[in-house]
Amino acid sequence: MTRPHVVLVGMMGAGKTTVGRLLARRLGRPFVDVDDVVVAAAGRSIPDVFALEGEAGFRARERRALAQVCAAGVPQVVACGGGAVLDPANRAVLASRARVVWLRASPEVLADRVGDGTARPLLAGTADAAERARRLGALAAEREAVYAAVADEVVDTDERSPAELAADLARRFAADDPAAGGSPPGHGPAR
Repeated sequence: MTRPHVVLVGMMGAGKTTVGRLLARRLGRPFVDVDDVVVAAAGRSIPDVFALEGEAGFRARERRALAQVCAAGVPQVVACGGGAVLDPANRAVLASRARVVWLRASPEVLADRVGDGTARPLLAGTADAAERARRLGALAAEREAVYAAVADEVVDTDERSPAELAADLARRFAADDPAAGGSPPGHGPAR
């Protein structure tokens, strides 16, 4: 089965949405943020979904949203929520329908990018940047093996701008496009 979509995975603050929008423009594809699909379907914000339905309710909505997005016939660039890869059903969808790019960043950079964390339910109660970095580091450590397992490409984002990352990824995908004379996709992670 073909893998028409490019899906960005990684921790909150890794740059999935920002890089995804820029990459979509460069590739001439639509951009979809799975969190936006969840919000539209739920009729409420992500923090409200967490508050009313818990993490399990959010993850069920996320699973439906990712399946819906990846079922689209038009190739898209997709940003996943940071924990989407924890669900085996999501991993199966990604393996069959997407080229997966893991945007990886250090906990300190992630903490800086997410700001005070008030809009991030999994960072609730983190009073300062050091505490957010510790929490993000623990989450990243729990998820690292899963991110690595699903990723076709691994890109470190700490020292690079979103524009640089999008340009680099666009070049990689153009080089991997057999229609453009490149090698076939799925050649393994690039670090």
